[in-house]
Amino acid sequence: MATGTDYLLRRLRLRHLELLVTLADAGTVRGAAGRLSLSQPAISKMLGEIEEALGARLFERSHQGVQPNALGTAAIYRARVVLSELGRIGDDLGALLRGATAVLRVGAPSVTATVPAAIVQLRARMPGTSVRITEGPVRELIRRLLDGELDCVFGAITPELMAGDELPLLQSEVLVEDRLCVLAAASNPLVRRRGLRWADLRAADWVAPPKQTLVRQGFMTAFANEGVDPPEPAIEVMSSVTIGAVLRMDPSLLCAVRFDQARDEVARGDVRRLRVEPAVALPSLGLFTRRGAGPQPATVQAFARAVRRAGAG
Repeated sequence: MATGTDYLLRRLRLRHLELLVTLADAGTVRGAAGRLSLSQPAISKMLGEIEEALGARLFERSHQGVQPNALGTAAIYRARVVLSELGRIGDDLGALLRGATAVLRVGAPSVTATVPAAIVQLRARMPGTSVRITEGPVRELIRRLLDGELDCVFGAITPELMAGDELPLLQSEVLVEDRLCVLAAASNPLVRRRGLRWADLRAADWVAPPKQTLVRQGFMTAFANEGVDPPEPAIEVMSSVTIGAVLRMDPSLLCAVRFDQARDEVARGDVRRLRVEPAVALPSLGLFTRRGAGPQPATVQAFARAVRRAGAG
């Protein structure tokens, strides 16, 4: 089966790749025809050209529509990446024409102090770099990375991700170790206590993130390991701005956060970190890139170095 790069470049056009993605999204030939403003026979002819060029059937046909098989799924994934990369050419050239020297697209959780610090360091070393930050759940960011919309994703390297179907498509590098921390207002009497254990803090009024987050899961595990039921937070919130504000306005509150957020809040003043035993580790934070996408751009390499410095600071 002749499917080398030169052969495919002669046989396939960008319109073919667009059809693969559209057909997968629409689920029917009729739906794809409507989206691409083509006739159904034209869609069927183009799909036949694609399958002939690749030497394999990519979709299974039924009365309900078309469904990609394993080979089709792989081809559609690559088609999405190519189209996304093509769309970025215009965006990047526009940024460069407006005076940027490089463009970096980063995915990151919304609650992290390491990423802002790393971006400032990156721009100090590579002036003129335009940085586009996309925030959201790491799994969603990973999908956008694989689709070619992002250059890299900074986030927790969880067992679920490492065991997921995406792993063969990803390259990950551990950059920052993480752990669960407890914050309190500087005027809170617990700040002066030594030898605190999690069970001692069971009756406190807590601020904590939602249950699906790694910090909340670590928080619940800390109490469970001490043989007590985890407390229900008085305030459940993700926003680092809100967390810092309520801690400073209500000295009775305690807050569960990850290490980089704790360090950031303490540096702002009027907040202290409690020493609670035993320590609770959280999944390490690292940088995800697409495997097989060629050498990492200089901006991604510089960002990884900046994250490592910011995380160790």
